[in-house]
Amino acid sequence: MSLYLIGDLQGCDAALQRLLEKIAFTPSRDTLYFLGDLVNRGPASDAVLRRLMGFGSSARCLLGNHDLHLLAVSYGVRKPGRKDTLQCILDAPDRHAMLEWLRHQNLALLEHWGGKPLLMVHAGVLPSWSAEKTVQLASEVEAALRSDAVGEFFQTMYGNTPDAWDDSLQGPQRLRVIVNALTRMRLCTPDGRMEFGFSGKPEEAPKGYLPWFGVPGRLTAGASVAFGHWSTLGWLGRRDVLSLDTGCVWGGCLSALRVEPGATGWQGGLIQVQCDQAQKPGE
Repeated sequence: MSLYLIGDLQGCDAALQRLLEKIAFTPSRDTLYFLGDLVNRGPASDAVLRRLMGFGSSARCLLGNHDLHLLAVSYGVRKPGRKDTLQCILDAPDRHAMLEWLRHQNLALLEHWGGKPLLMVHAGVLPSWSAEKTVQLASEVEAALRSDAVGEFFQTMYGNTPDAWDDSLQGPQRLRVIVNALTRMRLCTPDGRMEFGFSGKPEEAPKGYLPWFGVPGRLTAGASVAFGHWSTLGWLGRRDVLSLDTGCVWGGCLSALRVEPGATGWQGGLIQVQCDQAQKPGE
């Protein structure tokens, strides 16, 4: 059995097909963990969702900001963006099945293989959250997504405030902070105030902010954290940090990391295929 972490797909089904062929993926034997942003900006978001649905329990998927955007659009809460490529899903005869499957995916996963904890999110984790608390908080949003009141949830999901976590937060504000941290954050201050406008390289961060995984004393430092969302950061393979958004939809690579617990953290081989897209970052 092999376990793979795969970065942002964003509708690039042809690249995914080549990657699966390269790793000789077998659903009965292997498990794929997709780190969010399954759809949008690429040419075949519908094909991506159908493929992942067909893999059943062999594909464990996280929700990213683009996936939540698709759901919000489907509920009439958001309008499609000028550069969105989601109409193939919204017009599909199996639209309902795809959207229902999507809203039942996770915002965080925590696995313990060989006694080594691996936390998976799309974007980031606030410094005051442990791995266990991250999964607990993610489950609150997951419950809202799966409820009959999901449309009401999307009505209040968007916004940049509050920009920091407080255990006393309740209702829409509480869920909004959780969503923003797990699906949008790249930078925060040492005391956990998030910044949402930055998408450049870590060394270009505005004064007072640093990558969320660079905050001294963050409570997830004892685990390995795998994430996507930050294409300009690209591949980063440390004992405690595994960054896997290598810019497939921007003309970069689609990356898979074969993971196995090692003495100094998660170790394995990085497998990449080139993508066909030629969009510019930020489009």
